[in-house]
Amino acid sequence: MGNLRTISHGSEPFANRIEAGRLLGNEILNLSGEDPVILGIPRGGVVIARELSLLLHAELDIVLSRKLGAPGNPELAIGALNEDGKLFLIQDVISQLGRYEEIKDYVEEQKEKQLKEIRKRVVKYREVRPKVPLNGRTVIITDDGVATGATMQASLWAARRESPAKLIAAIPVATSNAIRRIADISDEAIALKVPPFFYAVGQFYSQFEQTTDDEVIAILRESIKGKEGK
Repeated sequence: MGNLRTISHGSEPFANRIEAGRLLGNEILNLSGEDPVILGIPRGGVVIARELSLLLHAELDIVLSRKLGAPGNPELAIGALNEDGKLFLIQDVISQLGRYEEIKDYVEEQKEKQLKEIRKRVVKYREVRPKVPLNGRTVIITDDGVATGATMQASLWAARRESPAKLIAAIPVATSNAIRRIADISDEAIALKVPPFFYAVGQFYSQFEQTTDDEVIAILRESIKGKEGK
C-alpha cells in the first residue's frame, strides 16, 4: 500500500474546480522538482489537472477511462474500462447486486458501449495532444472527486503499465473507502477532503457545471502552446 495523506475531513464546498485545483496544487508543490506529468480524467478532472500543471510547471495530458454503472443505477460504479480496453470490476459492489453470472451480459454490453466512447475521445483529444510517454516519470493522476474510485483505479492501472518511476493520485475530495482502495494501487494518494458524509461529488462544489469536450480541447491546446513558448 502506498502512502495515504488526508488533509482534512471537512465538508465545506469548493467554489469551483479551479479553486479545488489550486488548493490541491499547493499541497503537492514539493513534487515540482521531479518534472512530473499531470494526467486529468476527462472531463472535469482536466480542469483540476490544468491548475496542478500551472502550479507545478508540469506537462499536462489526459488519461482515458470510463465508469461502468450498475443496472438501474448508472451513478453507482461497478467497475471501469481503461484506454487499452481492460475492464476492472469492483467485486464487493458486484456481490451486493447478486451473482456475477446474472449481470454478465449487461457488463459486456456496457463494456462495448464505453469502449466506443473511449475510442471517440482518443480520436478527438489525441489530435490536439499526442500522448505523453510515462516511462520513468513521476505521474500524478487527478479528477474533480472520487466516490467509488472505479474510474481512478482504472486510470492508475493504465498508467502503471507504462512503468512510471512514481505513481500518485491527487484528489480534491474522496470517500474514505475509495481513497484507501486508491492508496493500495498507487505509490502515494493525497485527498484534500475525506468528509464523513458523501452523497455525490457535486455536493462539495458551489459551482459544478458539466465540463464540455470543447473546454477539454481548449485546455489541451493551451498546455501545448505554453510548452512551446518556454
